[in-house]
Amino acid sequence: MTRPAANGTRVNDDCPRAMTPLETALRASGDIVYEWDLASDRIVFTGDTTSLFDSGKAKVPATGEDLQTRINPEDVPRRRRALSDHFAGTCAYDCEFRLRTRQGEFQWLHDRGAVEFSPAGTPSRMAGVIRLVTLRKQQEERLEYLANFDDLTGHFNKVRLREALEHALAQSQRFGQTGVYMVIGVDHLDRINTGYGYETGNAVLLELGRRLDNHLRAADVIGRPGGDFFGAILSACSEDAALAAAERVLQSMRDNPITVGGDNVHVTVSIGAVAFPNESKTAVDAMTKAESAMQQAKTAGRDCLRFFALSEEQRQGYRASMDIGEEVQLALKENRIVLAHQPVVDAASHETRYYECLVRMVGRDGSLVPAAQFVPAIEELGLMRSIDNRVRDLAILELERHPDLSLAINISGLTATERSWFRGLVARLKDHSNIATRLLVEITETAALRDIDETSRFVSSLRALGCKVALDDFGSGFTTFHHLKALTVDVVKIDGSFIRNISTDTENQIFIHNLLALARALGVSTVAECVETRAGADYLTGIGIDLLQGYYFGRPEVDGHLGRQRPALAAAGTR
Repeated sequence: MTRPAANGTRVNDDCPRAMTPLETALRASGDIVYEWDLASDRIVFTGDTTSLFDSGKAKVPATGEDLQTRINPEDVPRRRRALSDHFAGTCAYDCEFRLRTRQGEFQWLHDRGAVEFSPAGTPSRMAGVIRLVTLRKQQEERLEYLANFDDLTGHFNKVRLREALEHALAQSQRFGQTGVYMVIGVDHLDRINTGYGYETGNAVLLELGRRLDNHLRAADVIGRPGGDFFGAILSACSEDAALAAAERVLQSMRDNPITVGGDNVHVTVSIGAVAFPNESKTAVDAMTKAESAMQQAKTAGRDCLRFFALSEEQRQGYRASMDIGEEVQLALKENRIVLAHQPVVDAASHETRYYECLVRMVGRDGSLVPAAQFVPAIEELGLMRSIDNRVRDLAILELERHPDLSLAINISGLTATERSWFRGLVARLKDHSNIATRLLVEITETAALRDIDETSRFVSSLRALGCKVALDDFGSGFTTFHHLKALTVDVVKIDGSFIRNISTDTENQIFIHNLLALARALGVSTVAECVETRAGADYLTGIGIDLLQGYYFGRPEVDGHLGRQRPALAAAGTR
């Protein structure tokens, strides 16, 4: 008894034919080889055609025309051009297209081949290999989606929203139209997450995003630049019209609780807004000002709108900040941004474990400008990424020069959610895996809590690279056990406000004991900042702090000697 095989040959069921080495290799790889007679249009496939053509009850295409009828019509012109260009000798044939299965769905194929010409110089035969690449295409589409959209809500992510805002600003300046950028933040989302769980918090964000879609214009652009707030670009919109739109959103949240799992969750929002181009000329500036206005709305009692507006005193301060920003940018170009180093010592032995890098600017007159005199201004202006990039590069250069050195660097909350800083780190650590283990990256607690999910992903990426991660200013943001567990950091640095006068301040002593219990429960190391006296150092050592940092052990020095230390952050946690 004989039956047709998938590749068009005949197979005897009573005497099964042994597969050739080529067929065995093709079956193992999943590839399909084809031979296409262009004169007769006959095409023969060799390999496991069942998975490729889903041919359980449908025949394998026997001609090139049969194959083309199953290709997605959107892909047919591209495939024709690829074949035509290849036949003309201008390029190799390499094409991806979608093929319809018998269920009516499409799967992606990658087709590569080469044509043979007849003695007359016309294409006569083509041979090639087809591979199923549906899974790869799905992964590529997923990565492309995440590069542009927020995974939870489906709205634009921070990068894409900023690009849209830059475009809106350019259009408003070109055509003389006023627009408004609004930030809509959920009030007390942290309490919702703690009281009801993160699933409920996510449901609240999803519902807020849906209501924004309903209450804003179809042309308005909505994104989610932060963990607990959305951004909306209202182009060609007056302040009065924006105020009316914001009031619709506020009223909707007041009057209609969000139902999650049978529970009604009453949620309000605070909205900050800034007009452009009158009040803002760049996207970063507009986003910063709108978020500042949102914080003003929260301070005013929440559940309200505040437009960004400057008093004359604030305007003068802002101009001063702009001057500082220009000076910092010039200092970056002239390599006048440098690092000062402060030792972090073992609490028991007082031996230096590593140094924290603190940014300084060398003035035009050669004087040293401390960070406090320029960092707040450049943070307000959205220029902190450039400083963070320079600090990263300077620290890695020092680690390359000193194989026994371990350093800690600080990054801003804005940088912690940006992929570009991490990509730069990966590029500079390429072929230098020993450097990553000697680098500790510090993220402030308040910045980490602003977008806990994004920060958690960032921390995981750093640790996968080999770096250690510290949560700086621990205690200032009231981190919960759940937060600290989600972040999986290696070190927590207790905020200096709890350390000063620790040997005599009983309230701070109680607080420190509770913070230590939280850190120890997860097995992370602790650092006490701002240790300025022997009494404070002795007390902290006695209660079990792992590492100490402060003027008692050394001030930050730019040209100071980086003393020898135990290698690779030995006491910086093993979590």
